[in-house]
Amino acid sequence: MKKIISDLRITRAVTALFLAGCLLGFSGGGSAAGPGMATTADLESPEARVLTIGDFIRLASKNDTVFEQILIDELKLQYRRDLLLPGRDIILSVKGQYDFILNQKREDPEVAVGLDKLFPGSGTHVSVSYENIPSVSSTTEKSRMDFLISQPIAENAFGHATRLQDKITGIEIDVIRYQITEAYEDYLASLINIYYNWYSAYENLKIGKSSYEQNKQLLDNMNRRAASKIALPVDVNKVQLLVIAKEENMISLKEAYNNHTNLVITAIRADDKIEWVPQDPSGFHDFEVDFEEGYRQFTTSSRTYAILKLLEEKSTLDVKKNADDLLPSTNLLLGYTVEGTRWGIKDEDNMVYAGVSLEWPFPGQKDRAEHKTAEIDLQKTRLTHQNKYLELYTDLRNLHLKISREKELIRLTDEKIKLSEAVLTDETRNYSFGKISLNDYIDAVNTVDVNKFNKIIHIVELKKLLLEWLRLTDHLVDKARGHGH
Repeated sequence: MKKIISDLRITRAVTALFLAGCLLGFSGGGSAAGPGMATTADLESPEARVLTIGDFIRLASKNDTVFEQILIDELKLQYRRDLLLPGRDIILSVKGQYDFILNQKREDPEVAVGLDKLFPGSGTHVSVSYENIPSVSSTTEKSRMDFLISQPIAENAFGHATRLQDKITGIEIDVIRYQITEAYEDYLASLINIYYNWYSAYENLKIGKSSYEQNKQLLDNMNRRAASKIALPVDVNKVQLLVIAKEENMISLKEAYNNHTNLVITAIRADDKIEWVPQDPSGFHDFEVDFEEGYRQFTTSSRTYAILKLLEEKSTLDVKKNADDLLPSTNLLLGYTVEGTRWGIKDEDNMVYAGVSLEWPFPGQKDRAEHKTAEIDLQKTRLTHQNKYLELYTDLRNLHLKISREKELIRLTDEKIKLSEAVLTDETRNYSFGKISLNDYIDAVNTVDVNKFNKIIHIVELKKLLLEWLRLTDHLVDKARGHGH
C-alpha cells in the first residue's frame, strides 16, 4: 500500500508538471512571475496577488484530488493482464485425513499431494500427484504417483485462444490509457474554462466599476449645476436613477466575480484569505486554425482515431476468439503412473499411456449464439465508426466557423467601441451646450458600456472555442503512448 501511494504521488507530480508544460507550449509564452510576484497595476487592492493561467493549471493539477482520482485509474492497468488472462501459478494441493476401519479396529493416515502448472502461451497443462491410501482388504496401504501432460489441439490449440485474449487485453489497456488521457484533457479543459470565466467576471467588474465611478462624477456635476439653477431637478433624478442602475449592476458583477474566485481557490486549494486576481490570458492558446491541415493531422495521428481503430480491431479479434470457442475441447494426453504399496511405492507397477480426451457440446447453442453476436457487433462497430467519422468532421467544421465568427465579431466590436466613445465625447460636449437632451447622453453612456461588455464576451468565447478545438483534435495534452507509468 505504501508503495502504491508513493508511486501515485510521484506520478501525480511528474504528470502535473508534464501537463502544465504541454499546455504552456500552446500559449506562445507567458508571464514568468509566479503567484504574488506579478505587477499589481489596475488591481483593487495593492496586496492582491496575480495568478497567471499557467500557475493556476500547475497548482490545480498538483493539489486537486480530481486529478489524483484520474491517476488512480492508470495505476490499475498494470494488473489488468493478470486479472483477465489464465494464471501462471503453480498450484499445490494437499489432503490429509485419518481412516478408521471399524471392522478391523485399526486406523491409518491417508495423504494426497498434487502440483499443477498451466503454461498459458502454449495451453499445456502439467500435473504431478502422489497419494497413499489405506487398504480395506489388507493391512498394507496402497500408494500411487501420476504424471500427466495435457495439450489442447482444437479449442485453444497450442494456446491460440489465450494469445487472442492477450491481444484483446492489450488493446483494452491501450484504449483505457487513451481514455485516461481524454479524462486529463476534459479535466484540464474544465480548469481552463474556470480561469476564463474568472477573467471574464474580473474584466466585467472593472468595466462596471469604471462606469459607476464615471456616472457618480456626472451626478456630482449635475448636483452642482442644479445648485446653480443650470440643471433641472428632473435631470438630476434621471442621473440619480442611472447611478443606481450602475450600482445594481456592479453588485451583480461583484457576486459573479466572487463566485468564480471561489471556484479558483477550491481548484488550487489556496488560502481563502489571500486576494487573488487573474491576468489577461490573451497570449495563452493564441493560434490560427488551419482547418484542412488540422483535420488532416486529426485523422492521421489523433487519439480519437486511434481509439476507433483499436475498437474495430478488438471486435475483429472477438469474432476470432468466439470462433475458436466453437471447436471441441480436445486434448492430447501423455502420462506415466506408478502404483505400489507403502509410502515408498514398493512392489510397484509402471505404466505409460497416451490418448485423447474430447468434450463437444451438441448443438453448441450458446457458443454459436456468442459467435453470431460477435459478428453482428463487428458490423455495428464499423457502421458506428463511419458515422462517428462524419460527426467529427461536421463538429470540427462547425467549430471552425464559430471561431471565424468570433474573430469577426471582435473586430467589429473594437470598431463599435471606438465609434461609441467618439460619440460619447461629442455628446458630452453637446449636452454641456444644451444641444441634446439628457436621455441622448445617457443612451451614449450605456452604448459604450454595452460594447465593452460585448467585447469581453467575444474575447472569452473565442478563447473557449480555441480550447475546444485543441480538446477535440487531441492537442490539449500531447501525451506519448505509455507515458505515466
